[in-house]
Amino acid sequence: MKPADIKNVEIRDEFWSRKQALVRKEVIPYQWEILNDRIPEAEASYCMHNFKAAGILNEKMRKKGDAFEAPRFTYRGFAVFPEKREDAKEDEFYGFVFQDSDFYKWIEAVGYALMTGPDPVLEETADRAIDIVCAAQLPNGYIDTYYIINGMDKSFSDLRDHHELYCLGHLIEGAVSYYQATGKDKLLNAAEKYADYVASLFGTGEGKINGYPGHEIAEMALFALYDLTGEEKYKNLAEYFINERGKAPNYFEKEHPDMKGKPDYYHQAHIPVREQTEAVGHAVRAVYLYSGMADMARLTGDKDLLNACERLFDSIVNTKMYITGGIGATHLGESFSLPYDLPNDTAYSETCAAIGLVFFAERMLRIKADSKYSDVMELALFNTVLSGMALDGKSFFYVNPLEVIPENCKKDERKTHVKPVRQKWFGCACCPPNIARLITSLGRYIYTEDENTLYAHLYVGSDTAKTVNGRPVSVSMESGFPNNGNVKIAVSGAAGSGFRLALRIPGWTCGSYRLNVNGASEKEIKDGYIYIEDFAEDAVIDISFDMIPRLMAADSRVAEDNLKVAVTRGPIVYCMEEADNGDKLRQIKLDRNVSFTEEMTGEFGYDVVTLRTDAKRIVRTVTSAKPFGELYGEFASFEEKEISLRLIPYYLWANRGENEMSVYINI
Repeated sequence: MKPADIKNVEIRDEFWSRKQALVRKEVIPYQWEILNDRIPEAEASYCMHNFKAAGILNEKMRKKGDAFEAPRFTYRGFAVFPEKREDAKEDEFYGFVFQDSDFYKWIEAVGYALMTGPDPVLEETADRAIDIVCAAQLPNGYIDTYYIINGMDKSFSDLRDHHELYCLGHLIEGAVSYYQATGKDKLLNAAEKYADYVASLFGTGEGKINGYPGHEIAEMALFALYDLTGEEKYKNLAEYFINERGKAPNYFEKEHPDMKGKPDYYHQAHIPVREQTEAVGHAVRAVYLYSGMADMARLTGDKDLLNACERLFDSIVNTKMYITGGIGATHLGESFSLPYDLPNDTAYSETCAAIGLVFFAERMLRIKADSKYSDVMELALFNTVLSGMALDGKSFFYVNPLEVIPENCKKDERKTHVKPVRQKWFGCACCPPNIARLITSLGRYIYTEDENTLYAHLYVGSDTAKTVNGRPVSVSMESGFPNNGNVKIAVSGAAGSGFRLALRIPGWTCGSYRLNVNGASEKEIKDGYIYIEDFAEDAVIDISFDMIPRLMAADSRVAEDNLKVAVTRGPIVYCMEEADNGDKLRQIKLDRNVSFTEEMTGEFGYDVVTLRTDAKRIVRTVTSAKPFGELYGEFASFEEKEISLRLIPYYLWANRGENEMSVYINI
């Protein structure tokens, strides 16, 4: 299967069209100003500064020819920032070693935005930016400003830490998107030239570098470049990176002898990928790798690799995923923790990791339509991904906790990674442009298709078309998600074509839905999808999924959540906020026979379903007997106070200022 052509999917959804318009009109222009360091209150980026500096140096090299020597490598650390912006020198590199990738993700978002409609001003800005970036490329195709500015003699000498191949991956994905949107190939040519240079250096032959990326993404990017160009060399390079990973002797031990004898879980290089059974290490790197593995399994039919992908997906979803679709439980290495170790107030749950989980799930859907993949994709999208960006699109969460007490985040060094309000930007700014590129590319996640079947994975109001046996078939979807579960799909032109439509039954329905098919017939239910065929010339399908509030309990092995529940409704996870319920949210307890009232509110700028219920605030009291001082006393009783509890969608928390928040509630 393959995704439906994004240019052939017109989104006109009340919920998601608003998000896409926000990214197009506000987020992309704002991030462009950030990349050029023109937002004083935001952390400096230096991204475009570095490309300009590399371009200046490159121009000097071209003019002086052999008489000019590139600077020898000067190690300046993994990240370098001047004390003040005005202290920045025009010919020096600043930021993290992977700072180039911020532009590449930005231009990818621009490409997807332009696929939804023309914007001459945005396109002109992008073209000028591409000129700056391409001016930094060396004649041999190499482009990485960290090494061009600091010295080329150490390029590809630290694959584990210095992200050259990571930047290549994002360059490719940005170039492919912009080319598909505009037909302009300047950035695509630059990406191909760099990929060709890398392909000439890496491999198992004599004199070749037999390593692989420390931070994965080049793998799935190279498969995307192969899909676009049909050039086998890009597919072969991606396969090489995947096949070599984890083999003994470990390549990273050659670069870093201090690693010798220590399993490299952090980079998913502890054993060969086909033998891996548990999701481990840096969560973003992991799901980027698994996405590339799924691409390779699809393209090659490698059953052992597919089995590994299925095991790793199940490892994440069944033992290491938050109820919000977030992954990566610990700030130590931004990594997966042990199975069932899912702390709420110290959760890392990086926005990029949830985005990577969407990538992984979507790629598994290209292999097999199974609702376990689309359920997870939807969960991550509606909750952790959307939580990562404020309603105005101008501040962001890197970390998405499930419980916040603001004072603790500021004073407890174990929790300082957790921010109680979204930030304008980050020195390590991988998440904000990642959100932009995912939301603008939403059209590629709604459907996949094979020769005669269109699979609807997400219920997003949209129009699309498919040709089956030479006949054009039009599909128009209307959706009430996430406020209600009503969906109407009109199909025209399918009579006698052999067209089939597969509709996902979301797992959160617990099997409760109503289906009415007029002008077609329901064939079967398989792997969580309803298959409909035998269409008349015009057919209408009405399907309604029950969106009722549900109390969700974690597996008893998740110690953090024993005697607690989370509240969900449809694909949305809900939370308590201090703004509605006062502080000390840990004192609040639900009755086990709780019932909820749904309330529609416009206070967040559009219609949102909030929940209200009766609850209790419980305070323990002690006697005057305090044998150990003031801190501990003999238990006396509980004081219970009846309250009206209000819950809002988790993705909306912290849009009303700094306050306490909790997803899980005592019961």
